Amino acid sequence: QVQLVESGGGLVQPGGSLTLSCTTSGITLDEYAVGWFRQVPGKDREGIGCINGRGESAYDESVKGRFAMSRDNVKNTVYLQMNAIKFEDAAVYFCAAESRPMPHYALGPGSTWWRDEYNFGYWGQGTQVSVSS
Repeated sequence: QVQLVESGGGLVQPGGSLTLSCTTSGITLDEYAVGWFRQVPGKDREGIGCINGRGESAYDESVKGRFAMSRDNVKNTVYLQMNAIKFEDAAVYFCAAESRPMPHYALGPGSTWWRDEYNFGYWGQGTQVSVSS
């Protein structure tokens, strides 16, 4: 049984940092692409980044340069390091995994593949990130 569990969310001040973890079980992590999404009430879930089994990644412009994904395939965990956090980063953060081969263009410039939540078959329950001064 495939499980993804996010952790590390919490309350942070603007400009602060958090590290979210996505711990997986039931899969061989290096065979999966992992995406990070976030959702605020009343809005659609949005993709903010994706990392493939080789560690290649893509980011949304809103987080590029501030957030960084990494993966530890031995620990079956993917991380989202969040730096210089802004008020608008407050959301529920989800990780998602997919084992089907990614299209060759999936992480290329302008690609929308990883932004599409329907391309990911396995989801965690989410972790809340709140931003307040």
